[in-house]
Amino acid sequence: MENLGKPLVNKVAMSKLVTLNMEEWYPAMDIKELDLKSFLFHELILKEKEFRQQVRETDWSEYSGAVLCIHCSTDAIIPVWAFMLIAASVEPYVDRLHWGDKNGFIGDYYKERIDELDVSKYEGRPIVIKGCSEKMVPPSAYMHVTSRLKPVVQSLMYGEPCSTVPVYKKKKQ
Repeated sequence: MENLGKPLVNKVAMSKLVTLNMEEWYPAMDIKELDLKSFLFHELILKEKEFRQQVRETDWSEYSGAVLCIHCSTDAIIPVWAFMLIAASVEPYVDRLHWGDKNGFIGDYYKERIDELDVSKYEGRPIVIKGCSEKMVPPSAYMHVTSRLKPVVQSLMYGEPCSTVPVYKKKKQ
């Protein structure tokens, strides 16, 4: 089809449409996990004396500058003081401690970022939450950003500006 001398117009670029790329909020820090099952007898039973000895003998410097996610992948019953003991030992080395696995930390991190979001700048605007990211953005983040934006936006969509899935549209008054 011929253009007949008319300039091409990018209507998406000219619209009020705002695209939020949540992948940009992915944590940039080093995230490491510590599975407590390796500290347990047969990966199931915490023996206090042996546990304390292993905590003392562990080289915690390998976690320097990282976020350390502490969890146990087995069905062991671990007393609260055991987590406290590890926290006291590793705290001088890490930037941040998290109880749970890496995916749990990433979900919590996104929630913090979304809670800090100044939603007033999106007042009355059509918003596209970008999909198809290379880094794993947890579904909980998409749910939370929807809850935060819905009260103020004109509409909320998911995907790419050229191909979106409608999620919410404010009713006309």
